[in-house]
Amino acid sequence: MRFVLRILKALALLVVLIVVAGAAWLLVRPPELLRVGDGYAAKIVCSNVFIAGRNAEDVLTDDVQAPGNPLLRLVRVSVDRDNNRVTARFLGLFASSYALYRGAFGCTSVPDGNFEAAANAAAFDAPARMEANAALWPEGEGVGGRDEKIAAVLNDTGLAGPAMRGIVVVRDGRIVAEAYGPGFSAKTPLIGWSMTKTVNAAILGRLMLDGKISFDDDHLLAQWKDDQRARIKVSDLLGMESGLAFNEDYGNVADVTRMLYLDPDMVSLPANAPMEAAPGQRFRYSSGTAVLLSRIWMDRVGNAPAAFSYPHDALFLPLGMTSAVFELDARGTFVGSSYLYATAHDWARFGQFLLQDGVWNGQRLLPEGFVGAMRTPTAASNGRYTQGQAWLAPGGSSAAFGLPEDTFWLTGHDGQSMAIVPSANLIVVRLGLTPGWLGYQPQTLLKAILAASPQSGAPQQQAGSQREVQPQP
Repeated sequence: MRFVLRILKALALLVVLIVVAGAAWLLVRPPELLRVGDGYAAKIVCSNVFIAGRNAEDVLTDDVQAPGNPLLRLVRVSVDRDNNRVTARFLGLFASSYALYRGAFGCTSVPDGNFEAAANAAAFDAPARMEANAALWPEGEGVGGRDEKIAAVLNDTGLAGPAMRGIVVVRDGRIVAEAYGPGFSAKTPLIGWSMTKTVNAAILGRLMLDGKISFDDDHLLAQWKDDQRARIKVSDLLGMESGLAFNEDYGNVADVTRMLYLDPDMVSLPANAPMEAAPGQRFRYSSGTAVLLSRIWMDRVGNAPAAFSYPHDALFLPLGMTSAVFELDARGTFVGSSYLYATAHDWARFGQFLLQDGVWNGQRLLPEGFVGAMRTPTAASNGRYTQGQAWLAPGGSSAAFGLPEDTFWLTGHDGQSMAIVPSANLIVVRLGLTPGWLGYQPQTLLKAILAASPQSGAPQQQAGSQREVQPQP
């Protein structure tokens, strides 16, 4: 009996030692997977609390834990409103990760815990907050033209998709139907994820109009000057054909998750990536590419204060996107791959802008042919992706769904999409929290809306204006 007790005591001691050693290991050197998970939780909770005004526990449960890795259910978060910080820890103890709210520049991951450096990176006068003009679309309710047939389509939960948060349908420059999920409204800023890439491309296009950058520019970064990466052109980056290696697998610890949640300087990883193919020869979808484009156009703008205010001054202000918050990383580069928050109405404004070929209120804001590049497929992507950070065939060709051939798309993680159909003068914005494994396809929603919508032959309205005008060339 004593022998058995000795064995049990030894086993108990061994278990205690293993638990203590494991806890010490998690404290000192937590695995990257836990750090990524906590970084993701801190960032998503921060943005939704401080930008969208949502409850932190609701965001943790609904946005972080429900659709994600099961380990995320063991993450706990705390919100420090006095210091505008969010902390996330596995089991409330391990792999501490942080996010910091910086006003008009939204939230940033602070993976190194250096809040002073993160605060200083955005320590410039923020753009003045715009006030919505209640008389103009899409803020004004009197602009009218609600379509009950399309509204009925949006009320079909099978077509709207699981966990839909906002849908806006614009036809002939007017909102004709919209719908929102429980707890969300026309005033809720929602993340676009990779739809941000197309907005980022348009910001670069604004610089093209001023002659400060072109599709053919190369020698784009100083660290590329002495090797083959110097041959990479702006056009290669826009078409996701740079030849740079980049792993976009969100299911594991990969380049994209390291960039977004483990590195305070998101430019570092893609800028130092090796070449795996000659520029223009291979399509590789890469969020790193979009962050590089942000850094490049910011450098071309010039001084930091001007670069920080450029998205607001050059795009959001002219379009009246009053809700738009474009977030920076911890070292001061816009996260052009992922982090733009805006209401569904303001996402629709951007779609209308592209439908009008980059013209707004009679003023050309993008060079002629730039939106055309967004609609032109690249050979290396087999016709799926375009020369301007947009999609022609996400999840299948338009023809496969019976959609107009001129349809092109903005798409993003977890079910964000915007369909632009020039031949029908139609934009459909659909935002939600719908992971890809659910199999939802926004093409079915667009097809149903087209079927319910009369063929448009009316002159296209310049959104933001109260008069009818002819479509811009």
